[in-house]
Amino acid sequence: MTRDILAWRSRDASKAPPLLKYRSSYSFILGTVSIAVFTDIFLYGIIVPVIPFALTTRVGVAEADVQHWVSVLIAVYGAALLGASPICGYVADHTSSRRLPLLIGLLALLGSTLLLCLGTTLALLIIGRLLQGFSAAVVWTVGLALLADTVDHEMIGQAMGYVSMSMSVAVLVAPLLGGVVYARAGYYSVFFMAFGLIVLDIILRVVLVEKKIAKQWVPAEPETSPPSPSKTLSEKATGPQTTMDQPEHTPSTASAPESSAPPLTIFPTKRQLPPVFTLLGSRRLLAALFCSLIQSTLLTAWDAVLPLYVHRLFGWGSTGGGLIFLPLILPSFVAPLIGYWSDKRGPRVPTTLGFLLAVPFLVAMRAVNHGGIDQIVLLCALLSCLGVALSMAMTPLLAEITYIINVKEKSHPGVFGRRGAYATAYGLFNTAFAGGMLVGPIWGGFVTQGSGWKTMGWTLAVLALVGAGVAALLIGGWVGRKSAMEVEAVDGGSDGRKEEGEV
Repeated sequence: MTRDILAWRSRDASKAPPLLKYRSSYSFILGTVSIAVFTDIFLYGIIVPVIPFALTTRVGVAEADVQHWVSVLIAVYGAALLGASPICGYVADHTSSRRLPLLIGLLALLGSTLLLCLGTTLALLIIGRLLQGFSAAVVWTVGLALLADTVDHEMIGQAMGYVSMSMSVAVLVAPLLGGVVYARAGYYSVFFMAFGLIVLDIILRVVLVEKKIAKQWVPAEPETSPPSPSKTLSEKATGPQTTMDQPEHTPSTASAPESSAPPLTIFPTKRQLPPVFTLLGSRRLLAALFCSLIQSTLLTAWDAVLPLYVHRLFGWGSTGGGLIFLPLILPSFVAPLIGYWSDKRGPRVPTTLGFLLAVPFLVAMRAVNHGGIDQIVLLCALLSCLGVALSMAMTPLLAEITYIINVKEKSHPGVFGRRGAYATAYGLFNTAFAGGMLVGPIWGGFVTQGSGWKTMGWTLAVLALVGAGVAALLIGGWVGRKSAMEVEAVDGGSDGRKEEGEV
């Protein structure tokens, strides 16, 4: 009986899942990750124009304290994202599947949405935002690592451009729909949209089949579909590991013990270091993380300020508070083109230009200081230009994480172990981005409340200038290196040895 059951299970396991080719395809995985990011950001942003009014009508917060609690609720999300991201990255790089952590993150997102929908106290709203931040940590860390596993390295910038665009669409649509639906249909209707999107996300994440899982049934394809980085890493590491960790099998057997002794005492200890220490030892990665923190701060500082500012200045309600984000996000649709530029020429120039372009527009925000149509037009124009600048900075930074991993792997095969370090690296990126999401609302909200709108604008401009300086010097490698090396670092270079100094 037992033999029959085992035989049946063996036959069942050998049968490929239905529609495997499509469920494990690059397009489907890219679409699933993009929708996961869209869902996460949509549920983050849908309450941005709603929560100032919900705090007074549902929770009973005094009008004078609304700005404070709006900033706190937005910052709590960033704090949860900050704390959970490195943990999620470590766990994802030590599990056999990316899909399971993604499903766990989705359950957390469902729980957070229920709390935000039904909660009538500050404590429940804060817990809901904490769960939402944890879910975002899973999506951004594991989802981007899954994408890096799937996408051909020469196309990673374009792929991250599509992810960035889906994020931008969510940031655009969420406040808009949140404000309009709240004004027309009430508080609960806002969350009905959220639950529908979660159902779609659940279906996609359950259906998805990872490339490395699909290879059990599908023979290795020629390079038309992207290789798994973990497999690539394993292939790169196999040669050096057998010669470094074991006696060499050469025609001269007498010389084998002598030639194998030194590597036994040197190389294994290097490879056994946790990937996070190797990554944090890279000044290029640290620069990318710092620039990500700055970009996130510049982006999220407006979440706590814009809805209330346009309410005071123009008398707009929740609908206007959502619509005002439209000009800030629309320019982000060029993100795939920026990613293509980054793939071809390196991330330094677009990132630096993005931060530099943001400076004059942030300073010019001081001119928006009274009501009137001309002021509305000016504010929308400045936000549009700022959106272009921030998109130019964001997309290359997403791709830069993968560029750095690829260079490290090429120069030292096996340095990150058998499973690689994409999730760990994107966990660090997420931590930096979350730091900006924590700092941004506090910076925007409290500086505006304490020193005014004009002060917030020029202080953010100074921060953007700092980001431009760091990007010009270190993004894509140290600026003192030959420019050809930057291009080599993007596509892996010829032998991978030269680039290590700039990583």
